[in-house]
This record gives sequence, structure tokens and C-alpha cells, in this order.
Amino acid sequence: MEHGTSYKERKVITIGVVSELTGLSERQIRYYEERKLIFPERSPRGNRKYSFADVEQLVDIANKREEGVQTFEIRQEMLKEKKKEEAKNIKKEMLRGQINARFGVQKN
Repeated sequence: MEHGTSYKERKVITIGVVSELTGLSERQIRYYEERKLIFPERSPRGNRKYSFADVEQLVDIANKREEGVQTFEIRQEMLKEKKKEEAKNIKKEMLRGQINARFGVQKN
């Protein structure tokens, strides 16, 4: 297993299996990729590879689409969540730095 990557994030699942797991057609999955809602990796032969986290994301997207939410709105929501997560991580790093400075902890 790659260092620092959980099993949930490893891109190892083919589009056919993702289709079976989600109930979405391969065309729908490719469409969501085109709309920048999902980001598979490519194998050396060009095949799409997805993670379990991608499968969960696709199910969430499909549920929102069934509720009538447009792909543009889903994308905007995803970007907003990403920015929140980045801000949270920055705050965490700043706090860690302040604690380390206060208690004289040196980074290796």
C-alpha cells in the first residue's frame, strides 16, 4: 500500500465495478468526470481508476441529482467544502506551530 494513503483513497477500482456498485451507467460516471465532480486516475494503459471515496462521492452526486440539484450547484458546493477544509487545516497547522513555539518543540 502507498505510504500515507488509506485504502479508501487508493485508486484501484475500474469504471465497470464502480458502475455496478453505484447503479450509474459508465456514461453517467464519465459525464460527472467531465463536469469536474469526480477525479479518477489513469492507469498506464489509460483506464480510469477510482477509489472507495470516489464511489461514495458518486452515490452522493447521484442522490443530489435525483433531488433535482444541478451539476453546477454540486460543483460549487464541493468547492466551498474544499475551501473550508483547507482553512481548517491551515488553522490546525498554525495552532500546532504556536504550541511548538511555546513549548520549544523543534521540527525535524
